[in-house]
Amino acid sequence: MSASAIATRGRLVCVGVGMTLGSHITPIAQSEIDHADVVFAGVSDAIVELWLREMHPDVRSLQPYYAAGKSRHDTYGEMVEAILVEVRAGKRVCGVFYGHPGIFALAPHQSIELARAEGYEARMEPGVSSEDCLYADLGIDPGTFGCQHFEATQFIVYKRVVDPSAWLFLWQVGLVGDLTLGKLGTGPAYRQVLVDVLMRHYPGDHEVIVYKVPTLPIERPSIRRVRLDQLVDTVVSTSETVAIPPAKALVLDPTVRERLDALRHADVA
Repeated sequence: MSASAIATRGRLVCVGVGMTLGSHITPIAQSEIDHADVVFAGVSDAIVELWLREMHPDVRSLQPYYAAGKSRHDTYGEMVEAILVEVRAGKRVCGVFYGHPGIFALAPHQSIELARAEGYEARMEPGVSSEDCLYADLGIDPGTFGCQHFEATQFIVYKRVVDPSAWLFLWQVGLVGDLTLGKLGTGPAYRQVLVDVLMRHYPGDHEVIVYKVPTLPIERPSIRRVRLDQLVDTVVSTSETVAIPPAKALVLDPTVRERLDALRHADVA
């Protein structure tokens, strides 16, 4: 390959700008945006998109690929193709996504995978995610009791092992039960299915938290606490997460504890 061909070979970096406008962007993400030829924006708020346009002259929104009744698989496929067209054209492309570009964001993963398969340099840079904000706003240390994270529809469709002594986080509850991948949200009948599955493991009066991270600096986090059996009638948006605190105490395994005590007394390395 000639030096000129190498110089114009396309590359892709997908970055996250965090959840709150202007507050979470990292120096690496800023640099990639600044040095890109083309910026594709998959962000959560029109104001965030306007903010990006102040940073770069060629910002192309990915939002128009969404449509009511259209499968999100088709949407993501079209996003990936739009990004790869510019990479194949020899451009330095930056895909900008809200939060962390690798968390509940299929297009960045698929774009990077395809770009690498076609021989282009491609990588992902992390960002501040909704999960990170959740720990801070709810005062949760994931190391205290442990955590389980599930996408809500996957949680109810498959037989998952639930540990009620740990925190349980359910993502995309606003779309729970949508098997068509074409709905913009689901309602109480779908949430009833979720609650029925959860009540196999938790009592109906167990408190759950409906959380939403602020996307603008002037906003505060939304934290709503309701009983599990009230979740059916609680409107949950697609940007909200349901956090379920532990309902049972941790149970000690005496056999393992005895082994560890024996090792400690024997001073075994």
